[in-house]
Formats: sequence, structure tokens, C-alpha cells
Amino acid sequence: MVKSFLSSVLFAATALAASRMTAPSGAIVVAKSGGDYSTISDAVAALSTTSTSTQTIFIEEGTYEEQVYIPELAGKLIIYGQTEDTTSYSDNLVNLTHAIGLSSVSDDDETGTLRNHSPGSSVYNLNIFNTIGQAGHQALAVSAYGTEQGYYACQLFGYQDTLLAQTGNQIYAQSLIQGAVDFIFGQHARAWFHECDIRVVEGPTSASITANGRSSETDTSFYVIHKSTVAAAEGNDVASGTYYLGRPWSQYARVLFQETSMTDVINSLGWTEWSTSEPNTENVTFEEYGNTGAGSEGTRASFATKISAPVSITTILGDDWEDWVDTTYVE
Repeated sequence: MVKSFLSSVLFAATALAASRMTAPSGAIVVAKSGGDYSTISDAVAALSTTSTSTQTIFIEEGTYEEQVYIPELAGKLIIYGQTEDTTSYSDNLVNLTHAIGLSSVSDDDETGTLRNHSPGSSVYNLNIFNTIGQAGHQALAVSAYGTEQGYYACQLFGYQDTLLAQTGNQIYAQSLIQGAVDFIFGQHARAWFHECDIRVVEGPTSASITANGRSSETDTSFYVIHKSTVAAAEGNDVASGTYYLGRPWSQYARVLFQETSMTDVINSLGWTEWSTSEPNTENVTFEEYGNTGAGSEGTRASFATKISAPVSITTILGDDWEDWVDTTYVE
């Protein structure tokens, strides 16, 4: 397959350098001092919404306490966080943090620390926090509205509803996603989670990682967690069996965990109902394939299935996925 110009550029940028400490040519630079802007929001506001050219923002080391909204752009957008190692989230130098819960705004999206509504956008090496915690109820780190969005070597931290993967085709690769309640959720996106570290925190007596709300039999939404790990977050003492892989926000929920290692934080049933009064299990697709670890063992819920072969990234993101995904993070 012939890759697009953007894919080739992204491949070269990652393959040729293990660190990204300086801004690429032409990038808007965000820095605590000495940059084009001192806040990420100001840099986003400087972007053209009508240009079809690729635009780039480079963020220097620091903690940026702000909520960032990226509107729909006509062209592609790349956001780079400064890092000593582009291939890992562990050396990220940029923190984006905010604290707002649903009680303060009208919907989940408006709680997001990063609200990304732009298709064709790629985000690298950012640590993104919603710090309101358990008392804040729904409180997003990332709200992702838009197709062909990619998040690479990022860390997303929250408690309830950390990540809203809502619309279009999306990829999360080599990233950490942490939370407690329904912290990977959404209704219409087809999302591929590639070699991600999914971490659960202590606090709830029972909770689910995913809450897919696929709206009908014809909705294409599908979450696939592929070759990832599920465990307690560092420093957290999580009792065995506390967490489920998912519960159905709607009766058509569709989630697959495949070739993923999971510790005993996962309940032996694997999956659970939405609630006792509204189970939403009539038409769910809750699947597993080739998982390992103590959390993969046990008699699963009656509405879950083990499949005989893995689902491919092409099935989820389409035949043209290599045209917009940074394939250096998907090997």
C-alpha cells in the first residue's frame, strides 16, 4: 500500500530519533518562556481552521494547567510533547492538567482536559490529567471526537470516564490509560488499543474498565484492546476480582480483549451487567481471544464469548489504516 505523505513524515520523524527535544521546522512552539506561546490553548487558537496543510505544535517541558479545546480543522494536526524517548511514555516531559467534573458543565465532553474535535490529528508523548478525582464523578482526561485520530506514547489519568472515544476511527498505541469507573467509554468510535498499559486504581468495590454504548446493530462502534496489559496502578492496592473488563452502556455494546495479559484484579466473570434493573446484555458482543494471566481465568459471564481467531487492525480501522496511523508504534 502506498502511504500518504503524512504517514511517511511521521515514520521518518520517529524512526530517525529516539528523543524529540527540539521543535521540528515550522512548528508552533509552546514553552514556559521563550516560545511562540506560553499556553497550549493560545497555540491552538493560532492554528488556521481553513488551511489544508499539516500544522504542528511542539510543547516544551513543563506542567500546563489548562483545558485545551481543538476545533475541527481542514488539515491535519500534529502535537508533539518534548521527550527523551519518543517510543515510551515513561520519559514524557509535558503534563497537561485540569480539574473539572460533570457537575460544573452540561455534558461529559466539556469536562475533558484535552477536547480534540479535529479529524486527522496525532498526539505524541503527552501526560494528560483530570485531577478532580472520585468526588468529581464523570471527569475526562481526553474527549476524542473525530476520525483518524492517533495518540502515541501518551499517559491518560482520571478516575471516572478517563477517555471518551466517541466518533470515527481512532488508535491509542504504546500508551497508559488509568482510571476506575467506565474509564474507556463512548458510543460510535472504532478504536484500536495497541500494546497499551491499562491501569486500575483502588477505591471502588466493583467497577468496569470499558463502557461501550454502541447505539444499534448497524452502528459500527467496536473497541479492541490488543496485546495490552491490565493491572493495578503503581502504588495502588486493588483487591482480587474488583474489576470487570466491561459493562454495556447499551444493549449493543461491542468490546474485544485479545492477546492481553491481565492480573487477578479482573473478576473471574470477566464482564458484568450495566445494572441489576437494566442489564443491557440482550445483544452485546463481549469477546476474548488468547488472553493470559490470572485475570483471564475462570468461568466467564453467560453473555460473553471466547472467539477462535484474533480480529485484525484492518477489520477495525479499514484497509487504508496505514495511510494515517504512525506505523512505527504498531509493530
